[in-house]
Amino acid sequence: MTDLFKEKARDWDANTRRTAMSSAIAAAIIEHVELNQAMHVLDFGAGTGLLTGHIAPRVEKIAAVDVSQSMLEKLQSKPELAGKVDIVCQDITQTPLGEKFDLLVSAMAMHHVQDTENMAEKFALHLKPGARLAVADLDTEDGSFHADGMQGVYHAGFDRDAFKAVLMRHGFVDVRFFDAHTVEKEGKAYPVFLAVAARSAA
Repeated sequence: MTDLFKEKARDWDANTRRTAMSSAIAAAIIEHVELNQAMHVLDFGAGTGLLTGHIAPRVEKIAAVDVSQSMLEKLQSKPELAGKVDIVCQDITQTPLGEKFDLLVSAMAMHHVQDTENMAEKFALHLKPGARLAVADLDTEDGSFHADGMQGVYHAGFDRDAFKAVLMRHGFVDVRFFDAHTVEKEGKAYPVFLAVAARSAA
């Protein structure tokens, strides 16, 4: 599998727009999901750990999952995450982990997954009955957020009602949306949502 982020990983955390967005998404998750020190959490598309870094002190353990080895190596080099985070370089939408978690979080990773239905199905597969989902991404945009021709981008954001319907089709209930952040980029504003839901107990 080609690592599309190999060249970007080194300077990824130096982007202040990116770190501000991760902090805002983390704050929204902390506000709307009750975290505790017994929780095992899956961070989907964890990258260099910008979201993981905010969540890790509040939970027992995080499995940081990404398809980019170079991004995960950057995460692994952070001493503050040692002992708290397990690194998993794997596409769990194709090869599930065989483990269930108390919470699945994700920040700005879903638009890199082509098949949203399969992704939602695999999210549910990785969660215990009654466990929580807290995922953030762009609201529907005009395609200008990413540079033209950027590889691995399959969605120009997501329509909230359509995404809610996808989650509900795959066993999620109590789906709610919150405004998590707005990215200001080249004179344009790009809203970011946080979707919070529960895995059906049935």
